[in-house]
Amino acid sequence: MSTTTEPHDPPADPASTPSSAASPGATEPGTLRELPPITTGDRTFQRWGLRTHKVEFGEDLLGVLRTYVPPVVQPGDWIALSEKVVSVCQNNVRHISTVRERWLAKLIVKGVTKYPKDIAWSHPKKMQAAIDMAGYPRMLAATFFGTITRAVGIRGVFWRIAGRVSEIDGFNPDAMWPYTEYCVLPPIDPDGVCRTVADELGVPTTIIDGNNIDVKIISVSPGFPVSKADARLILLDNPMGQDEEMTPVIVVRETRQA
Repeated sequence: MSTTTEPHDPPADPASTPSSAASPGATEPGTLRELPPITTGDRTFQRWGLRTHKVEFGEDLLGVLRTYVPPVVQPGDWIALSEKVVSVCQNNVRHISTVRERWLAKLIVKGVTKYPKDIAWSHPKKMQAAIDMAGYPRMLAATFFGTITRAVGIRGVFWRIAGRVSEIDGFNPDAMWPYTEYCVLPPIDPDGVCRTVADELGVPTTIIDGNNIDVKIISVSPGFPVSKADARLILLDNPMGQDEEMTPVIVVRETRQA
């Protein structure tokens, strides 16, 4: 299955473009940032980043989405939500002052892969938050088996054993404040969130964990129009961004099918 970006495709039919103004540099809440279309297999999808206000801890997620989503979607569209905005609305976060890194966190971060443009897991307090969530026995097992299998060229075992801690985000000095000081934990009941949002808004919904390294589909609502594998390919370039785009919602529309 091939996946390609097509920045030179002809623009979408104006009649099929979301009613809110779409432009590459849209900055006002409720506006759309047009993204390059994506082709996977024989299907092409247009995507827009939907800009919101700065969502605060404990805000009503459905209230936020009711404000911004209905004016821009059409039948057949689906939306992708950042896991961060879901967890922020659930107030499922930890302030850095509540995390005291210990020996295991300091040990693990010495062996994690470092990325030049992403803090990833190089912050020991972020790793400690993962240990606090998963528990020491599980993280010790992940470290032991991950180290052994990595030595023989098998990667990813650590994270498969560690579980959902891979979805933790935060303590990033380059992020928008206050996320420099908070880590955002994995969403609570992501399946239920997707189902509720889809039922309330009438739009198929997925929650994703995206960064500059990879994109993971956390959950999709029942009857989602594409497979999880295709959804990941459609969003693999992390269209939500990592900086201050404030586009925690991506609107996706199929524009061509062979």
